Amino acid sequence: MSDQTQPWADQTTQPWAERTVEVPPQRDGFQRGVASVSPRAPRSERSTESFPVAPHEETGTGWPIEDEPRERMPLAYHLRQLRKGSHWSTLGGLFAFVCWGIWAISARGDFTSPVVAFLLTLLVAIGLFALARLLGRVVLERQLGRVRRSARGAHLVAGIFLAGVGVAYLRQTEWVVNAWNWIAGT
Repeated sequence: MSDQTQPWADQTTQPWAERTVEVPPQRDGFQRGVASVSPRAPRSERSTESFPVAPHEETGTGWPIEDEPRERMPLAYHLRQLRKGSHWSTLGGLFAFVCWGIWAISARGDFTSPVVAFLLTLLVAIGLFALARLLGRVVLERQLGRVRRSARGAHLVAGIFLAGVGVAYLRQTEWVVNAWNWIAGT
């Protein structure tokens, strides 16, 4: 037992017999522990009114409505999105450039035609990249409702095209074809 003379002593340590409980005086005729309940009206007298219904308010969550304009993303976001996957186009372009260089040097003539041919090839690759992006926008974003987070697919398509063009340049070079036939044994 704790010493009850101390001001910090816990009151819960007193034995139950020694504890005294003071009940404050009651006001207005209420009794402690007794709730006042009004009697229920008979079922026939009860109101049958329904509760009022609040009107539906749009919160802006859920699927976007087609007429509702979407937030425009900043230009930096779109440029960052276009850079993702650019290594595929860069690799294809580098391969096409090296193969074009081999073809142009082995032709031993004026470089005007080969330069125009390579620039035309690059323009076709850029157009193919743009077409792949447009197709991805129509199919993935509009029809399927997905969000594109990169341009990897379009860069891959352009890179494969440029690698194919590089192989086509090599197939037009006589000494490369002869070396390939010698290695293949045909």
